[in-house]
Amino acid sequence: MRATDTADVVIVGGGAAGLAAAVFCARAALRTRRVICVDGARTVGAKILVSGGSRCNVTNRVVTARDFWGGDKRVIRDVLRAYPAPRAIAFFEELGVPLREEEGGKLFPESNRARTVLDALSRAVSTSGAELHTGSRISSIQRGDGEDEFVLLTVNGRTYRAPYVVLATGGRSLPKTGSDGTGYSFARAFGHGYVDTTPALVPLVLDDSNNAQLSGVAHRAAVTVRSDGASSLRLTGAMLWTHFGVSGPVILNASRHWLRSRLEERDATVVLCVVPGETFESLEQWLTTEQRNRPRTLIRTVVATRVPAAVADAWTERAGIDASTTLSHLTREDRRRLIRALLEMPLDVRDSRGYNYAEVTAGGIPLTEIDPATMESRVRRGLYLIGEMLDVDGRIGGFNFQWAWSSAWVAASAIGRKLQG
Repeated sequence: MRATDTADVVIVGGGAAGLAAAVFCARAALRTRRVICVDGARTVGAKILVSGGSRCNVTNRVVTARDFWGGDKRVIRDVLRAYPAPRAIAFFEELGVPLREEEGGKLFPESNRARTVLDALSRAVSTSGAELHTGSRISSIQRGDGEDEFVLLTVNGRTYRAPYVVLATGGRSLPKTGSDGTGYSFARAFGHGYVDTTPALVPLVLDDSNNAQLSGVAHRAAVTVRSDGASSLRLTGAMLWTHFGVSGPVILNASRHWLRSRLEERDATVVLCVVPGETFESLEQWLTTEQRNRPRTLIRTVVATRVPAAVADAWTERAGIDASTTLSHLTREDRRRLIRALLEMPLDVRDSRGYNYAEVTAGGIPLTEIDPATMESRVRRGLYLIGEMLDVDGRIGGFNFQWAWSSAWVAASAIGRKLQG
């Protein structure tokens, strides 16, 4: 015999968006209605705990639709404006989690621990009057006896009934934390479309074994992704060489664009500039001046004043210049070849490290199928979709968490108005 729970709202997924939605929904309903957040894991928030190097980049000081890719920017803009970053900052202050700003406007908890964020959200769920049911993995969501009812079945035989359901199941990134894409099938069962997914914010794997000597080296760089039939995208930021290829913020941001191009069967190349902000003319003038003033200096020593020594050695070698060559022996042809290498070196990208290492998912349920004023499905009344399962992915820096807070608040506020009405 199945145990049945009847609620006013059931939120599927106990990640960042789901926990926030539970708090906002219970508050919006003035604690007079039953709000249940259901998650298949025994302990929730695994993805929160590993985010931002286990420090949790809660949001960013400035968040706009330009910080996101995916679906309609107007929809993203409207959702973000309804619950902007300052409100998220105030919300966490209220929960006892003051935030500290770091480079690029990134906001982390002052404790420097993601556990602080998860514990605060868990307490807020409890004090708001919402219920958190763990170890209850939803296996299917069906229409109830009436048009305005959902029936949610779990793998352990429990049944939930509610007029409102919020899907906050996440995407496919970090599947060990519970984000395995199940929510997409729930939405599609009600007639929703689907934008094929790829990993995003994920390290890239290179074929070139010569990069092993650079493993562990970090520096600023500009990365250009060129794709057939699409305009080039140029990004600047820190990068990190690894034993398998490349990582770091600029690579993570570029990864989704290379992967989307491959998904669409378009040829894509990733070109690296290790001296961002420089031009061919500026570098030629610099090297010409150095040749005149320091003729006996090794070329790689001069290049090492602009980039890490290991990169200087590698790039001098790739330009076909012997390591013992001094500036006095640098020919015009060698100089120009070195400059071109510093400005544009193609990276032999073979693949990404996949969903197991991706911070977010690109693709998902189309934004055109939700009402940005409520996050309610345009396909099935009473169904709300929030967070990463939608076709929205932000760049690194706290933007994806802000999307979780904003979309959760919009959905919860809309449901609260209906419950009060």
